[in-house]
Order: sequence, then C-alpha cells, then structure tokens
Amino acid sequence: MPSVKQNYIKMMDESNLSMEVVLLILLGVFMFLLGLLLSKISTGELSYTPDSTYGLFLVIISFQIITMGKTPFGDLNRSWALIIMGVLVAILGMVSCFILGYLSELVRILVGIILFAGGIVLLIKLFLSNEKAKSWIKIPGILRQLIAACALVYGITIISGLITLIPGITTNLQTAWVLCIYGFSFFYLAWCIHKVSRIYPEEKKVDDLKTSSKHFSFFQEAKLPLSSAIIILVGILLILLGILLFPVTFGLVPFSPDGQLGLLMVIVSIQMMALGETPMGQYKRSWLLIIIGIIFAALGIVSCIVPGILTGLIQILIGVLNIFGGTLLLIKRFFPFDGIKNQVSKKDQISETILVPPVVKKMIVTQTVLNIVSIIFGLSMILGGIISGLIVAGVLVINGILLFVLVILLHKIGQIETEMKKTDASAV
Repeated sequence: MPSVKQNYIKMMDESNLSMEVVLLILLGVFMFLLGLLLSKISTGELSYTPDSTYGLFLVIISFQIITMGKTPFGDLNRSWALIIMGVLVAILGMVSCFILGYLSELVRILVGIILFAGGIVLLIKLFLSNEKAKSWIKIPGILRQLIAACALVYGITIISGLITLIPGITTNLQTAWVLCIYGFSFFYLAWCIHKVSRIYPEEKKVDDLKTSSKHFSFFQEAKLPLSSAIIILVGILLILLGILLFPVTFGLVPFSPDGQLGLLMVIVSIQMMALGETPMGQYKRSWLLIIIGIIFAALGIVSCIVPGILTGLIQILIGVLNIFGGTLLLIKRFFPFDGIKNQVSKKDQISETILVPPVVKKMIVTQTVLNIVSIIFGLSMILGGIISGLIVAGVLVINGILLFVLVILLHKIGQIETEMKKTDASAV
C-alpha cells in the first residue's frame, strides 16, 4: 500500500495532459453535473438558467476550435478564418452567459444542431475514414477501445442533440440519465486519447514552416501558440464583459452575475489545466493542479446552470485570487527572493539593463499594469457595490486590451528568439 509521501510525490508529478484531453474532461464534468442537477431542477428544488448553460457549452466548443482546429463536425486546418469563426462562437456564448432572455431560442437551436448534425457527421467519418476505425481495428489494444469510446460519445451526442432540438421528447429524469452517461463517455474518451498519445506520440509538422513565413493566407495554418490563443479568448471575454457592464450599470439590460462568475471560473480552470497558469503565477502542471482546476471548473459550471447558490462564494474566491495573485506577482517582479540575484553587483545589473531589448521592457511594463488592474478587479469583487460599476467596466476593458498587447509583445519576443537561434546556427 503506497505511503502518504509516495501519494504526494505522485500528485506533484507532471500530468502531460494535452489541450484536447483537458477540454474533454471539462465537457465530461459539464455534462455529468448538468445531469445531476437536472433531477433537482425538474422537481423545482433548484432554479435553472438555460441561457448561461448553452452559452458555456458554446464557449467550451470555441476553445476547441481556436486552440486545436477541432470543430463539432471534425478536424479542420487551424486557419485564421477558422479562428475568427471560433471567436464569433465564443462571443455568442459569452453574451448568452451574461445577458439573459435575448438569445435563448437562438443558442438552444444552435447547440441542438451542433450536437445532432455534428454527432452524425463524426460517426460517419469514424467508420468510413481509412485513417480511423478501419485502421485502428487492425491493432489490438487501446486503439480498439478508442473506437468504442468515439462511437459512444458520438451516439449520445446525436441523442442529446435531438433532446435539445425537440424539448419534451424525454422526461427530465431520462434526460438526466442520458447526460450523466454522456459525461462518463467523455471521461472514457479522454482516458483513451491520453493513453494513445503516450503509446503513439504524434509527429510534429515541419513541412510548411518555410512556406508559411513567406506570405500570409487567410486559410493557411495559423502560427498561433496555445498560450496566446487562450490569452486572446480571455481578452475578448474581459472587453465584452466590460462593454456590457456599461448598459447594465444604467439598468438597460438584464445581467447574470452567476453566468459571469461561472464563465470566469471555467476559463481560469482551463488555463490551470492546459498551461499551469494560475492567478498566483505559473506552476508545473501537476496532477494536484489538474484536480484543483477540475474543482474550479465544477464551481463555475454549477454557477452557470443554477443561479444564486454559489454567487457569494465564487465572488469572494475570484476577488481573493486576483488581489493576492496580482500582489504576489508584483512582489516577485520587483523584489525577487532569489538570493543569487540579490548578490549581483551594480556593474552586472547595469550591463543586464543595457542588454534588455525594448520589447522586453514593454512586456514588463504591460505585465505590471495587468497585475495592478487585477488587484483593482479583485477589490471590486470583494467590496461589492462600494466601487462604481462604471469603474469596474473600465477596468475590465483596459485589462482585455492589455492582454492583446501582451500577445503582440510575446509574438515579437518569439520572433527575436527565432532570429537569434538562426544567427547562432549560422555562426556554428
């Protein structure tokens, strides 16, 4: 029997979960919790916000499109055209989460079509494509399990689409059971894909690196790193939320704080599980961090589905994380605890300052302002109505814009590093 120390060491090991597996786990948690809560919702014990529920689903789908090029109808080239389509899907989902009543029928029908038609297309591709079931069935082991997992997910996807498009064809209890099984099928598929990726690692594509740098094409593979793609989505979320808060402050449109807080929690959980990025800084993607990310996701999902029960808890949690995270990162940046760095002589410090490229200095300034804005946003969460809604809206818009600036600076730094590597290679 493993000791407590062995269990702790195992929990702190690198998880190596891919973005695909992370989002499949998230979808599994979403569907399973929706099934569990639906049994209570149907009896009237809990309230329900379908707008935020469908909106959250669309946002998760947009993450798959933007970060991997995986659509509900199959894998496509992750071009700028596809990324823009994913951004539009994300915006629709976000608005549905924030503003209730205006998009109810539209998002319900859209989600139903995505599930029903997408499930059919994926099921047909699974068995007709020479690169999928026909090829996998020849190899015993996990690839055969992958066929079963895919078929199970796609089959229940079709059923869920019908239930969404034609409300009332099943009882609430039957729908709850379907959703719970759907959730477990996502977990099974995530496990299969994770195991397959370890046994049969995918080869990196290097074919079009030279041609892609020569000219820009709207339908060509977009060279957008995973971290930048997620930052862009977070930036869009904050700008959109900030803009919507202006009419909300004046009472012009109905607003769902639960949808807002829930969506923020889910996006934080994706950053934690996919990148190891937390409000407190960057950490190793250990299994412990994955579990914390799943808990965060669960809290956010419940907040989107059932309004009111977690509002105060999530508001305080987001506030505390932003305040402490922003403060901690500022302290680390200007007062590092690295003893070796503190021993550096003034001469060395001056030489380091001179060698720092201007773009790096701009990034440090941007990150510093982001940390300050994060603290202000955290205070607005904790203090509630004390800080004006207009100030909060302005802070969110500024935060979102700064995230776009950060992506641009990271791209420039990446180009500088690439040029330096080429120079070093040519020198050798």
